[in-house]
Amino acid sequence: METFIAFWNILKKDIKNYYLKPPNISWGIIFPLSWTLMQLIRSSGNIDVIELLPGLMAMSILFGTTSMLAVTITFEKRSKSFDRLLLAPISLSTLVAAKILGAILFGIINAFVPVVFMGFLINLSGINWAVVLMAVILIAITSALLGLLVAVSVKEVFEAQTLSNFFRFPMLFLCGLFLPIDKLPAALKPISFCLPLTYGTDMLNSAIIHNSYFSILFSIFIIIVFIIILFYLCRRNIEKKWIL
Repeated sequence: METFIAFWNILKKDIKNYYLKPPNISWGIIFPLSWTLMQLIRSSGNIDVIELLPGLMAMSILFGTTSMLAVTITFEKRSKSFDRLLLAPISLSTLVAAKILGAILFGIINAFVPVVFMGFLINLSGINWAVVLMAVILIAITSALLGLLVAVSVKEVFEAQTLSNFFRFPMLFLCGLFLPIDKLPAALKPISFCLPLTYGTDMLNSAIIHNSYFSILFSIFIIIVFIIILFYLCRRNIEKKWIL
């Protein structure tokens, strides 16, 4: 019970102090909408609108979660408030889970902003919503862990954002968001297979446009492996850099 209370209070503090601030709320709405409008204008009616939805959802999660964790963790490191959390009588795994849950929820909400917008333009009745929800949750978890891994490795917010962009922008082109994996050059496909977002986006493609490169069960398995590895790396980095 004490662990749950600590977990809940850390999560509640993050939501109140960071995620419910007007700039962050507007970021979570404006960014997905702006990208949706840009893709609609760029396509000029030459592409089925629903084909844009998986990429827009995955991108909204990726940028939303990683950006928020870069800000929250880096600010708390500078103010020493994260150091005080490390002294609390809770396990490090519980602390890591509490810190990323707010970003995960933020990413999930971001993912459905393009869905609401698209709902006014096209019929979404053919979508497998159970698979969509599972994919969104898995993408949000891996993106949050990637953001945390970056945030614990730097000292300043601008460093975290710069480092994040080194893997975020290549993912836009390598993970099947807007360019199908089977159309990638043969030399780039191995890189794509090493990125967790590839498998989450493929699940969204399967659920929304019914076209996928991998099976859903295989994608789920690979993403779970990525989650375990990333969680271990985040925990190890916090122990190495801030405790030992």
